[in-house]
Amino acid sequence: MGSHPHDLPMPVTTAGREGLEALLRAPRRCVVALDFDGTLADIVPDPDQARAHPDAVPALSALAPEVDSVAVVTGRPAGVAVRYGGFAGIPGLEHLVVLGHYGAERWDAVTGIVHAPAEHPGVAAVRAELPGFLDSIGAWRGTWIEEKGRALAVHTRRAEDPAAAFAALREPLTELAARHGLMVEPGRAVLELRPPGMDKGVALTEFLAERDAETVLYAGDDLGDLAAYSAVEKRRADGLPGLLVCSGSAEVPELAARADLVLPGPGAVAAFLAALADALGKSGPSGV
Repeated sequence: MGSHPHDLPMPVTTAGREGLEALLRAPRRCVVALDFDGTLADIVPDPDQARAHPDAVPALSALAPEVDSVAVVTGRPAGVAVRYGGFAGIPGLEHLVVLGHYGAERWDAVTGIVHAPAEHPGVAAVRAELPGFLDSIGAWRGTWIEEKGRALAVHTRRAEDPAAAFAALREPLTELAARHGLMVEPGRAVLELRPPGMDKGVALTEFLAERDAETVLYAGDDLGDLAAYSAVEKRRADGLPGLLVCSGSAEVPELAARADLVLPGPGAVAAFLAALADALGKSGPSGV
């Protein structure tokens, strides 16, 4: 093992230290993949008001030229993530990829175009039924619906008891989703009804294969990121290095327990990415 720059936090696991060492040794073979909400952007009461942390885009634009590629993997529509992140037209991010709707949509900075499949018919059916459904089960007060284009999300963060509202809604929403060929993705005080078949693990695995990446750094904060964690863990079992970063730990201890490095929120994630970019820049073009 080589020595790490002093301003880079040290992963607490052996696998994580090996992943960071591999990234520092050969950054051009590394993909850096990150969730958006809670990782690059602070969690806010109204998701429409979420924006990338002020330090996130500068850190990414400094890091991206040093590694193989940077991808944002999010449950949001790709175009929304690009807009809320402020990713378009940024020097250094000319090759950024945003995998939206858990990989069902893709935006490439090279073209500025979103590629997406047709909408699942179950989403339209649930969109029509959901308001009356919530009212019929007495769950309207304190909950609200977020329109996500190819998915719908029911938020409980504004309820008097968000955790109790979340627990009470999980089973009936799962049944509603199943009737229309959808699935429920739980998150931080939110239940998202979306088509099956894609998750962050599938999206990440396919992107890594496309890039022929040797190493991956993945950072997330929510239950939806567990699939991506599993994808990285599978690669590590096959002998390929990876680093798992958790942004915050209080609301999703399941993610923190599996992470190699836990950072206290998007500001700290941005600082870590900036320090990583600085370390790689100082090591020269080859990253060695």
